[in-house]
Amino acid sequence: MIGRAARLATGAGAVLVLAACAGSPKSVATLPKDGYLSAGVLSDMAAAIPAPPTPGSPQDAADKAASARYAALEDGDRWLLATSHAEVRPPLALQHFDCALGVRLGSAETPVLDRMMGRLFHDAASVAEQVKARQMRTRPVADDPQRRACQTLDAAARRSGSYPSGGAAVGVAYGEAFATLEPDRAEAVRRIGHQIGISRLVCAMHYPSDVAAGEAIGRQVAGRAVADPAFQADRAAARAELAAARRTGLTNPGCAAERAALATVLP
Repeated sequence: MIGRAARLATGAGAVLVLAACAGSPKSVATLPKDGYLSAGVLSDMAAAIPAPPTPGSPQDAADKAASARYAALEDGDRWLLATSHAEVRPPLALQHFDCALGVRLGSAETPVLDRMMGRLFHDAASVAEQVKARQMRTRPVADDPQRRACQTLDAAARRSGSYPSGGAAVGVAYGEAFATLEPDRAEAVRRIGHQIGISRLVCAMHYPSDVAAGEAIGRQVAGRAVADPAFQADRAAARAELAAARRTGLTNPGCAAERAALATVLP
């Protein structure tokens, strides 16, 4: 479950690879109770997501083989970045996009941006959880009890559903929203949205098929949300908040570490 896994993420990510990624100290905000999309739209999206690979199928075997290769990244730079990416709730998760945006989120107040991304979190996570409730697929860390996760897990979180990846869904939704807010940086922010999903593979929390399905959810949610009048009403204020953060002249001193981690060759 995305909510449970996020709550159990270690705080170590803030002091590891991206030690300087935190701007002014911010706690996780109270997430909005509603997103941009109606319950019916979210249910229709969930119904359109295909089932996970059948256990023992060639796709399932390929997923497991790919996941096993990611174990080689444990304790390296990419592993530490994945530990940071385990936090996917705004406003803290928005700082994953600092380097791509060329700002230091936290250097200015961003209540509209935080609320906007919180509403996207609600919608993307809702679709992912509905799909998970339909058919259970176990996580890599449950299939292999000896496998290490890059976040703190209790037994229930270890056994929670793997398909689709809620973290990947949320990461891509954030990336698409930032691309709308800052079109000149669209490629860079979409890359980070995708890398948040890759981090779930590095963390042994999901298989490749789980991440691919999650990213599809994130794109669909963002595509519908950005056309919603409520999102469009928020957009001008969110852009102004980003501009205010940019005017502080502060950038994230952890960006060199992020570049090094993202340069890691994936298995």
